[in-house]
Order: sequence, then C-alpha cells, then structure tokens
Amino acid sequence: FWESGALKTHKRTHSEEMSYRCDECDGTFSTSSNLNAHKRRHSGEKPYKCYECDAAFSESGCLKRHKRTHSGEKPYRCDECDAAFSESGALKTHKRTHSGERPYKCDECDAAFSTSDGLKKHKRTHSGERPYKCDECDATFSQRSNLKTHKRTHSGEKPYKCDECNAAFSQRGHLKAHKRRHSGEKPYKCDECDECDAAFSTSDGLKKHKRTHSGEKPYKCDECDAAFSLRGHLENHKRTHSGEKPYKCDECDQCFSQGGHLKRHKRRHSGARPYRCDECDGTFSQRGTLKRHRRTHSGEKPYKCDECDQCFSQRGSLERHLDRHERSKSWKHVCPFVDGGLVDSKSGLPCGLRCKHKRDLDYHIQAAHTQEGLRKKIKSENQLARFLDNKGCPYDRDRVNFVSFTCKPALALQGSH
Repeated sequence: FWESGALKTHKRTHSEEMSYRCDECDGTFSTSSNLNAHKRRHSGEKPYKCYECDAAFSESGCLKRHKRTHSGEKPYRCDECDAAFSESGALKTHKRTHSGERPYKCDECDAAFSTSDGLKKHKRTHSGERPYKCDECDATFSQRSNLKTHKRTHSGEKPYKCDECNAAFSQRGHLKAHKRRHSGEKPYKCDECDECDAAFSTSDGLKKHKRTHSGEKPYKCDECDAAFSLRGHLENHKRTHSGEKPYKCDECDQCFSQGGHLKRHKRRHSGARPYRCDECDGTFSQRGTLKRHRRTHSGEKPYKCDECDQCFSQRGSLERHLDRHERSKSWKHVCPFVDGGLVDSKSGLPCGLRCKHKRDLDYHIQAAHTQEGLRKKIKSENQLARFLDNKGCPYDRDRVNFVSFTCKPALALQGSH
C-alpha cells in the first residue's frame, strides 16, 4: 500500500473489525466510505449519474458497472471456457457451473443453489410469497421475470422472432420449442413402458402424454362429473354447458365451440385436403377420415359388437348394427324352424329370427327354410341382395350361398334366439 492508512483499513478485512456503525439500522462497516454509501440507501440519494441514459446510483462502483452495459466491455473472463462478464460477481457465479458448487442451501428442504438469488426465489415456494404484482390485473408472481413475461399478455409484445418463418413469441422458451418443429428435434422421450416410443419437442408435451399411461385426469368440470387430462379439453367441454361458440368463420356465419372445428370447416371453403394416404392417391380434409380410409387397406375392424362376434371398421356401422339388436328384441314374430337354412337341417337349434311384421316372418320362412320357396322368390344374386337389405330379414350377406340356396342367420341375431 502507498499509505499507512490504506494498510490499516485493509487489515480490518482480516480482523473483521467493524468500527463504523449505522445509526438507522444494525449495519456495521470497516470503512467510513462504506458506511456513507450505505446511508444513501436510507436517504435515497443517488449522486452518481450516467451521462448516456437517465440511470443514477448511490455508489460509484455501481455506476462503473452500469457503464459497461453501454460499452459492452466484459473484462472478467472464465479460464475454463470462453465466457466473459462485465462484473466479477457474475464470473464467480459462472465458475460454479464448472465446479458444481452450490453453497446456498435451503433450511426447509434439501435444495441447494449456486447463487443467493436462486435460494431467495426458491424460499418463496415455501412461504407462498408473491411480491411482484401486475398493475393491469390481479395477477401476482414470485419472480420479477415471470411478471415481465406476464405483462406481454397485456401489451401483445412478442420480442422473440423465428429466423426461419414469421412466427413470434412472448417467451424465449416458446421460441426454442418452436424451432424444434423446423429441425424435427424431439429430445423428450417417454420412459413409462418398453412398448411406447413416443417423443416430443417440449417437456410439456411429454408431461401431457404421460397421463395417457397413468390415466390421470386432473381437470374436472364443476358442472358435471366429467374429468380430462388436458386443460384445453376441459375448456372445450365447458362450452357444451354454456353453449358458447367463440370461433366464427370469416367466410360464412357459422360459429364453433372449438378452434379445431373451425379449422376443419374452413377447408370446405378452401378445398384443402392436406391428409394423404401413403398406399393410394386418396386425399382427405380431415385426419379422422384418412384414418378410417386406411382400414380399407389394412382390413382392420376395431369396433366389435359385445352381443355377437361381428366387427366393423367404423363406429357408425357398429352403432347401426347395435340398433338392430335393440329393435329386434321388441319384435314379436319369432321363427320356429330349425337353424341351418333348410327344413332338413340336422342342427336341431331353433332359428329364432324375430320379425317386426307377420308378413316378414312368412316371407322369411318361405325363403330361408324351404328350398322351393327360396328358388321361387329369389332367382338371381341381385334379388338375393335386395332381399337381405330391404325385406326386414337382417342376414349376414357373407354367409349366404346363392348356388346352394342356403341362408344362415347372422351371429348378430343369435343373441336374441
């Protein structure tokens, strides 16, 4: 040191001697200059002003650090990577990312942090403190950054822009997730079971997907017993109670309760058919229509009747089939002949077919249980088809052999025999 006074002052950093005490609080300091700087916090005095902007500070060191935001100077460099900082404290914090040091520990749980600010924010999760209030609505937040992000919902500001398309976002995280749509990156993978290989571009997408495994439905309707795995599905459902239809077509007067319904409707105006079959030239305006179409290639019939063994490729076909079951139970005219098609059948089981009208039963008996009657009334395969479809005799067409004139009732009707 050039002066003995400076050495004396320095020695206090070793002895922890604090000779200067604040008369407004319990603060103590090793130097008079530190005490004077502290007192300005009480008085609000900020004598150090920036000549490039309106910022003012209570300490000269704060002004010096602030000036680096204008000059871009970053004199503090990390010796383990290329990072550089405008403040020594920021460098010190950064170095902990290399060392893994987390000196700030929560006294209410096992959490530990590399910065005191991180610990301070964490403690609010225990206390429930939300000191940052929005001046345009009643929202409150535990962190200043969350309030700043929230305010963009009022201003409409979207400062984060995609450099590959025109999309813009109010949050940096949303832009980052959006960019994965361009790159195709899906870093969030499902680990719930060996058979699931689902992957997602956002952690939120993975979180929602996992509910399909757990069956969790945390979003409950307060007007009925319905529950949903996604908040958006609950909001759509609530409109079935309110009748609200906020999505309006700008080409006609139709309104919809869901944005997806409006999107599909607009394709009727535009003629867009974005869903293509990879096995033929078929194109469709809706994903569900493409899914049903693909079953014509695969032969898949996922909709099974729980009253018989019949399966269907479409839900609507199953519903019509079940309606036949239900209607046939109330029909009073029952066929007494043996099953098997002809009067000489050896099955010994009653046919049991139910008909709505007596004339339909007579027609059925003559056609299905007498060989001569079948030959007389049905002389071609086209006539046979019309008989099965239109004459109140709901037989399974795949089980009819026109050549031998045998006609067996479909399994769909044996449940009522």
